[in-house]
Amino acid sequence: MRRAALALAALTCAAAGARAEQIGEVSTAFKLIGPNHKVVVEAFDDPKVQGVSCFVSRARKGGLSGALGVAEDTSDASIACRQTGPIRYLAPLEAGEQVFRKRTSLVFKTLQVVRFYDPARNTLIYLTYSDRLIDGSPKNAISAVVAAPWGAEPAPPPPEYRE
Repeated sequence: MRRAALALAALTCAAAGARAEQIGEVSTAFKLIGPNHKVVVEAFDDPKVQGVSCFVSRARKGGLSGALGVAEDTSDASIACRQTGPIRYLAPLEAGEQVFRKRTSLVFKTLQVVRFYDPARNTLIYLTYSDRLIDGSPKNAISAVVAAPWGAEPAPPPPEYRE
C-alpha cells in the first residue's frame, strides 16, 4: 500500500513538474513607467527527491515592456539547493533531467534547472542556465546537495540513476 502511494506521488510530481513559490524581490532600477527592474527569489522542491529544496534568484525586467509581459529578462541567475528533510527518492533519476523551468521572455527564452547525480560522492548536483530558441547562454550556476542523514534518519540508499 505504501509503495503504491509513493508511486502515485512520484507520477503526480513528474507530471506536474516543480512549481516555484516567490520568496521575495528587490528593486534594482527605478522605471518611470511600469514596474521597476527587480531581482526575484523563488523556491521550489525537487519533484523526484523529497527533502531537497532549491532557491533561485533571477533578474526580472520592468518598465512598460515588463508590465505588458513582452520583456526579455537577462540570463543572470543563481541557485542554492539544500537538504530540508530526510531524503527519499520518489522515482528513478536521469542525468540532466529538468526539474524546473521558467519563461523569461514571451516566446524565446527560458531559465532551466537540471539535476545530475554523482554516485562517487553521493551528491545531487543542480545546474541552472538560460536557453534561447536560437542560441543558448553560457551563464550558469550550480549547487550541490550531499544525501546525508537527517536527525535519526540514516542516509538514503543511492537512487536508481540513468546516465
